[in-house]
Amino acid sequence: MERKPDTLADGEFDLAIIGGGAFGATAAWNASLRGLKTVLIERNDFGGGASAECFKMVHGGIRYLQHMDVQRLRSSCRERSAMLRIAPHLVTPLPIVVPTYGHGRNGKMVLGTGMRLYDALTLGRNAGIPDPKRHIRSSRFLARSEILDLFPDLETRSLTGGAVFEDGQMYSPPRLVLAFVRSAVRAGLVACNYVEATGFLWQGDRVCGVRARDRIGGGTLDIRARLVLNAAGPGAEYLLESDARFGQWKRGNFSRDACFIVRRPPRSQYALAVPGQTRDLNAVVSRTARHMFLVPWREFTLVGVWHKLFAQHPDAAEVEESELEAWLREMNACLPALRLTRDEIVQANCGLVPFGVGTRGQEELSFGKESRFIDHSATHGVRGLVSLIGIRYTTARADSAHALDLLLRQMPGAPPAPDTERTPLIGGDIADFEALRSRAQAQRHANVPPETLDALLRNHGTEHRAVLELAAANAADSRLVPGSKTLAAEITHAVRNEMAVRLEDAVMRRTDLASACYPGRAALEFVAAQMQSLLGWSDAMKHNEIQAAEVTLERHRGHSPATTRAAEEIHS
Repeated sequence: MERKPDTLADGEFDLAIIGGGAFGATAAWNASLRGLKTVLIERNDFGGGASAECFKMVHGGIRYLQHMDVQRLRSSCRERSAMLRIAPHLVTPLPIVVPTYGHGRNGKMVLGTGMRLYDALTLGRNAGIPDPKRHIRSSRFLARSEILDLFPDLETRSLTGGAVFEDGQMYSPPRLVLAFVRSAVRAGLVACNYVEATGFLWQGDRVCGVRARDRIGGGTLDIRARLVLNAAGPGAEYLLESDARFGQWKRGNFSRDACFIVRRPPRSQYALAVPGQTRDLNAVVSRTARHMFLVPWREFTLVGVWHKLFAQHPDAAEVEESELEAWLREMNACLPALRLTRDEIVQANCGLVPFGVGTRGQEELSFGKESRFIDHSATHGVRGLVSLIGIRYTTARADSAHALDLLLRQMPGAPPAPDTERTPLIGGDIADFEALRSRAQAQRHANVPPETLDALLRNHGTEHRAVLELAAANAADSRLVPGSKTLAAEITHAVRNEMAVRLEDAVMRRTDLASACYPGRAALEFVAAQMQSLLGWSDAMKHNEIQAAEVTLERHRGHSPATTRAAEEIHS
């Protein structure tokens, strides 16, 4: 992956995709596997928006059982299975405990009946997953003593035990997006980050490409394409409302979904679901409230998710200090013995998803059901354009395929859909991940710590060898970034092969350095110096990159509201 924005204006593409989040990336992969000449542009970095700041879950749809929505349940389960098959290094099963109390709707009988029904509706969930250790197991029960061993903070009054179901979890959501992009590039995709779509190119009533701006080098680009997929997430509708051909466009409702990461080592491999303080208004059958989750992730605990109607510009989506305090109060009210404190919160994440209709202010939301597909030939008489506003990372693969199918109706003789459910992503051709790990650890060089190799295997899968070869060939690349388990070779690899062009790209999305918490000033300066050497930055550019990264990381810690624009000003 090399960033060559000038090539975007050469010739004509079959398809241009706007937006390099999960939905745009999976669409690019699908289109490239079909053999379409495809270009993908992203105004920031690949997977750097809502995709990066999600709750890292790959949902199998059990919640839709409460809605009596069997179709969505099965669809979500199918997508979870696909992710487990094609990216075994990045997606793993996650057992989740739901405590049971008494004998009513919070008891074992009611919950167990629902889970058994879910098991029956998802019987084929492990088809094509060769490693039985990575199978999604059937639901099961824990005795009262077992659940208290796992979670001694639980309220014990009327506690009868717990029910366990399994879902999927991502090791690194932005690296999963990057795996789709890199896989598509290998199949012929032309991709470029930091290129912002500013409007469409027209031939009469037909969209024939995208006008864009290079946010790194400056200048305007006209990208010509027979078809355009607008998958720019919460920014997709801003493109539509800027052109009179789409009429008086009214943006839909968005919810800002937020969670935080706590520097508290997980007690076990199990996540815990506890009743929060809001209800799911769409649930036909429900417990007392929507569940909040305490989830083990790496050496941290994830806590969430909170939802809030959000009508501002997407760039203004942040978590404020007052919100963190309110969430802490809610979690400590749900589990008084937990005693979470503000200094334990190391990162606050939030992203916008296209749903949320408030009935009582911002406290109770009607949660969205499906991604939005807009075929503009049918709705506005505009040919050559489909807009996709995706709702969940889990459904990105299938929803982007559906959007492409809608668009390709306008291309006579369009190639058939590829099998993206079973085609491994780059680094993901792994039958047995633990066997791969055992072989790699047995061959590990003494200069590479075991935990460093584990992280490489998770982030790169079978491609980890390319990073190790860099470290072996160059003494400078064999060093560890100060205060971390990250090899300097990972930075070199990110710049040379993964289109990392800003400091934030390398520390927040290509490596583990700042994917969970602040890595320290020494780490930022080390990486910036290395990227300066690789990219030819001036001293002033290096200083600006460090300053901008500090601003972004401060925002992620929830300490400084309204800093996103400040980071943009530093870059500009």
